[in-house]
Amino acid sequence: MPRPPFRSCFPATPPLALAAGLHARNPHHARYDFVALIAACPELAGFLVPHPTEGDTLNFADPAAVLALNRALLSHHYGITTYDLPPGALCPPIPGRADYLHHLADLLAGDGMVPRGLSTRLLDIGTGANAIYPLLGTRAYDWSFVATDLHPDSLNSARHLVAANALSDRIELRQQLSPAAIFEGVTTVTDRFAASLCNPPFHASAAEAAEGTQRKVRNLAAGRSHRSAGQPALNFGGQAHELWCPGGETAFLRRMIIESAARPALCRWFTTLVSKSDRLPELQAALTTVRATEVRIIPMRHGQKHSRILAWRFDSPTPVE
Repeated sequence: MPRPPFRSCFPATPPLALAAGLHARNPHHARYDFVALIAACPELAGFLVPHPTEGDTLNFADPAAVLALNRALLSHHYGITTYDLPPGALCPPIPGRADYLHHLADLLAGDGMVPRGLSTRLLDIGTGANAIYPLLGTRAYDWSFVATDLHPDSLNSARHLVAANALSDRIELRQQLSPAAIFEGVTTVTDRFAASLCNPPFHASAAEAAEGTQRKVRNLAAGRSHRSAGQPALNFGGQAHELWCPGGETAFLRRMIIESAARPALCRWFTTLVSKSDRLPELQAALTTVRATEVRIIPMRHGQKHSRILAWRFDSPTPVE
């Protein structure tokens, strides 16, 4: 089945990032162009609400509005024309997820040009029902992906999205059978990747995850009349394995570090998001213990939200190109 045409928003330029805000190659710098977005996804029109000073905006506390916005952004900017999620699935903010990929592209480029094409193969740990990183990465850079997840229902949803957008030749889905494993069981001794990427479970328990979600909704509801249409939407929903795991983010990433050291040639770069900066010292100590050759912390900012990518690698990785 031929892949539908799409309009590329990513010129072939050397690595470049803005000091503050989204990456320079990220197309989501400006306030949302609702005229163009509604043309791409007419259902979005039903979710517009007036802003006191900035024209139309959305009620970002409404998960249905956020999902409609995601559909519009994916269709308009990336040619992703089908984006259906099961009830309760994590609905990610597109601008922030795209930023991870653009910074990752710079990391892979080093001092050269940003890599593009199928020979650049990525490993997405915990792709979820939304499969957002493979969808964006195939469209932005023409990369190929292996995407893993623990939950079969999430993989079924991701498989539907991949097939509906004619990307089955670019994105391979694999099920992780062990809740205690990261790379073990979903990679082989012959697998080689340019990089791994991950948005790890943030919370340490279901109760903590529920409270975090409710806090986000309360904060948005309280401040929605002052919210700019160009500000990021927060995540909504999420299955249990997407939101929490025993020990939370730090425990999950410590396991990832240990497993990466056991297979140092698997990826040229191992990377992950880290939600809180105060978690970095413990993770950096773990990387010192496993003798990572190089460690980098790449800051990211989207509106008032600050995050960072933790990246590391080992001596003499097997070439991936």
